[in-house]
Amino acid sequence: MSYKWLEWSNRLQAIAQAGLTFATDPFDRERYAELRKISVEIMAEYSQTEMSRVSQLFANETGYPTPKVDIRGVVFQNGKILMVKEKSDGAWALPGGYADIGYSPGEIAVKEVKEETGFEVVPTKLLAVLDMRRHTQLPQPYHFYKIFIQCHITGGHAASDDMETSDVGFFAEEELPRLSERRNTEAQIHLLFEYLKDPGKVCTFD
Repeated sequence: MSYKWLEWSNRLQAIAQAGLTFATDPFDRERYAELRKISVEIMAEYSQTEMSRVSQLFANETGYPTPKVDIRGVVFQNGKILMVKEKSDGAWALPGGYADIGYSPGEIAVKEVKEETGFEVVPTKLLAVLDMRRHTQLPQPYHFYKIFIQCHITGGHAASDDMETSDVGFFAEEELPRLSERRNTEAQIHLLFEYLKDPGKVCTFD
């Protein structure tokens, strides 16, 4: 299925947001506001979402538009990879999420792993930085980069009391559970296992 409409909507939104951030002429601002409205209409029509909800989603974005950053902690133990079960879709993903203001990428990985799995970890290696537009066909409301950081367990135990996850587990490469494709794809998980097999493998990036 083609999601070209989503690409158009996101691009129009980015142009409108940049224009509303920097334009000072009232007539230019009016035009950029109209452009944002068109992007909202496209998104609402094709995603079958209420315009008010889409408008609020876009209106919350201010300043110069840049990709969002999603950070995932990659933890191996006994040849298996650590994953959490997402409450939103009942599928599995690497612990992580959008980066928070005030934290470094490594600190985000540590925080997310602890909150979602119960394990205490230290970040050890940057494995990959991927542009998700190139790695999934699923529609995404935002353009974002996904950062995978390998971590080493130093303490704690498996315990999922996070608001967004319901279970914790380690999985072998040939026994992966149903994946939350919006968060990580099967191809990405196989890529990460390459680093387990070859510790000298250099960082992958788009």
